[in-house]
Amino acid sequence: MLRFARWKVASILAMTLAAILVIVPSFWSKETFEAARKALPKWLPVEQVVLGLDLQGGAHLLYQVDAGDVTKTQVANLRDDVRRILREESIRITGGIGAVGRVVQFRVPDAGDRTKVMPKLRQLAQPSTNNTLGVSGAAPIEIAVDGDGLFKLSVTDAGVNEKIRRAVDQTIEVLNRRVNDLGTTEPNIQRVGDDRILVEVPGLQDTNRLKEIVGTTAKLEFRLVADPGANPADIEQLPQTDQPGLLPVEKQVMVQGEDLTDAQPGFDQRSSEPVVNFRFNIRGGQKFGEVTSANVGKPFAIVLDNKVISAPRILGPITGGSGQISGRFTVEQANNLSILLRAGALPAKLTIVEERTVGPGLGQDSIDAGKKAAYVGAALVVVYMLTTYGVFGVFADLALLVHIALIFASLILLRATLTLPGIAGIVLTIGMAVDSNVLIYERIREEAKAGRSIVSALDAGFNRAFATIVDSNATMMVAAVILYFLGSGPVRGFAVSLGLGILTTIVTAVTMTRMMIALWYRWARPKTLPI
Repeated sequence: MLRFARWKVASILAMTLAAILVIVPSFWSKETFEAARKALPKWLPVEQVVLGLDLQGGAHLLYQVDAGDVTKTQVANLRDDVRRILREESIRITGGIGAVGRVVQFRVPDAGDRTKVMPKLRQLAQPSTNNTLGVSGAAPIEIAVDGDGLFKLSVTDAGVNEKIRRAVDQTIEVLNRRVNDLGTTEPNIQRVGDDRILVEVPGLQDTNRLKEIVGTTAKLEFRLVADPGANPADIEQLPQTDQPGLLPVEKQVMVQGEDLTDAQPGFDQRSSEPVVNFRFNIRGGQKFGEVTSANVGKPFAIVLDNKVISAPRILGPITGGSGQISGRFTVEQANNLSILLRAGALPAKLTIVEERTVGPGLGQDSIDAGKKAAYVGAALVVVYMLTTYGVFGVFADLALLVHIALIFASLILLRATLTLPGIAGIVLTIGMAVDSNVLIYERIREEAKAGRSIVSALDAGFNRAFATIVDSNATMMVAAVILYFLGSGPVRGFAVSLGLGILTTIVTAVTMTRMMIALWYRWARPKTLPI
């Protein structure tokens, strides 16, 4: 008990000093913080506590994935798959391939062809398999055929729901890339229910720019401008962003935006206008080179979300895998477009269900209320421990200060977001940390009353109370883990603070308090215990 190795003392002191150094930048002004980050080495963890939406204000948007758009895309893809199968198998049909609602239909007059094509169509109707659980879901497509050879492929409810689920997952990934490129701190993007997505960006007050970045589908296509004598069935009239009127473009997409690997804002060397410079992957670069080589002198339409943003004329083959998009952009528009193209296109349209802006004033009120609660709670704990346990109460209070410092240092190093419920969790762990000291001190008091010597009572108090402390904190940790994985938003913030507080309690209430009491005994050599 009283033999505390010097390396243990040094490590505890070093850990305490490191925690203090980590949290010091959180008290600096923004200007001082930015200057320090530039001046100090990059390997130093110079960070500030990340405040949540309820503390520093920001934007709160709730989106819903457009189920109709998902279904429309699914039916269009199904029709393309059917067309590919019929072409590969050389199947003759009459009347073409039609799509009505969720049904794709076509007629195969020859019975032999019907038998030949059915296995290929059944492959489209295979249910998706969950690789984790190893089970298959319901069939996404139902196939029906009548005696005259009329095939009807119907997209089922299960197929639509599965597509919506995948669309939500993919949308969350895309939105994370988009919002992170805005330079904001710790955005919260998560699923809500089956088809909704919550987007919270602390510190961002410009909700219009956020809506523009988040809500744009960003489906980029490169198409040729249609010739005057082209087949009307192969032409689509699209609006233009830089001038009034419609522009006839070919329906065939020559190169898709999914082949882009990078997009950066810049300025045109000749006109000094803002532009977006892009670069393709190998496949996209080859396609782009082939198209531009075969269509020199023709206008090439750059289509974003079914709007022509630019239609430059191909002056020569572009085989380097890179190009430039111009469209009378402002600097901000060029920057936003580059963000959208880098992040990728959304799989479906998004509709705003709820929009809310939290002002920084409300967040400051929350911070002030949280500080007041923490100060009052800590002051009451300090007074109680000093009154009840004397010098041992001083040790408990010092350990409590280190406990709080370790929590905030852990939040900073983990880049966890501090929310108002998180402050409540920290206040709760203050009482829990002191409760562990109370268990130890009362056990020491009981052992001393039983006739043990001072050294023996101290040793027995810490050893016998340790199991109880671990048990009580373990049950609380289980509750914190459950809250984190099953909760969302503010509940998770509370769970993170509570979990970190439980871990630091073991360090401060047991190890650190034990070290201070051991050093105190070796220095003071008391005849009686002060409790």
